[in-house]
Amino acid sequence: MTAPSWSVVIPYFNERDYLPATLESLLAQSFRPFTLILVDNASSDGSAEICKELLRNAVGITPIYLHEPRPGKINALECGLARVETAFVSFCDADTYYPPHYLTRCAEVFAASTPDVVAVMASNLTGPPTHGLAMKRQVKTMAVARLLSKQAHTGGFGQTFRTDALRRAGGFSMARWPYVLEDHEIMQRIFKLGTSRYDFDLWCTPSNRRSDRTSVNWTLGEQVLYHLTPFALKDWFFYSFLARRFAARKLSQLNLREKTWT
Repeated sequence: MTAPSWSVVIPYFNERDYLPATLESLLAQSFRPFTLILVDNASSDGSAEICKELLRNAVGITPIYLHEPRPGKINALECGLARVETAFVSFCDADTYYPPHYLTRCAEVFAASTPDVVAVMASNLTGPPTHGLAMKRQVKTMAVARLLSKQAHTGGFGQTFRTDALRRAGGFSMARWPYVLEDHEIMQRIFKLGTSRYDFDLWCTPSNRRSDRTSVNWTLGEQVLYHLTPFALKDWFFYSFLARRFAARKLSQLNLREKTWT
C-alpha cells in the first residue's frame, strides 16, 4: 500500500454521542490511504473504546490512539500534531459530518495550488452547496474569503494545512494562545507564511448543539474590529487587544469543555 500523505487529527472529550457519526463519515471517505490520529483529552464516557471498536476493521486507514491528560483542546491539538508524519494534515471536530469527497477535494485543491497556498479551508453548511440556502451561504463565504484573504472564515472543524508550514508557524501552543478562538489565532500566524484557499465544493456540517456561545466566542464589536484591522496590525489585535479582553472575561480554552447542552 502507498504510504499516506495525509493525516486527520480529531481531539475529543466525552463525545460518545457524536463520535460514531463523525467516524462513520470518515470511514466513508473516497480518499485512501490516510492516517487517523484520535486524541482522547481525558474522557470519562468510554469514547476511546468506541473509537477503537468502530475502526477495528478499517481499510486504508491507519488509526493512532493518543491520550492527552492535560485538559483543553489546544493541548490535545498540540499532542496530535506532534504525531503527524505526513505532508498534509486535516483537523476535524468530533461532532461534525464530512461528506465522502471531503479529503479527496482537499487534496485536489492543494494539488492545483501554488506552494504559497499553505491552508485549505472548508465552509460549514447544513447540506451540499447545490441546495438552496446552502448555495447562497457558500457563494457569500467564497466572496468574503476573496475580499478578506488574510483572515480566517472557517473554524477548527474545517482547517487543513501543509504540515511543514503549520510547524514553522509554531503549531498549537498554550504558551502562545491559551484562549478560545484558537482556530482564528493559528491562521494569523499561518498567513505570515502564505495564503489559504476556499473551494465551492469543500464543506462539512458541524453540530449546532451549543446554543449559548458567550463563554466561547468574541463580541460583535471584537469581530468588527478584527475585520477592520489591517493585517500588519493583526498581531496587536490578537496578542495585545484581544488577549487582554479574553483574559478579563475568563475565555480560557477550558470553556470548550463545558457541555451546556446536556
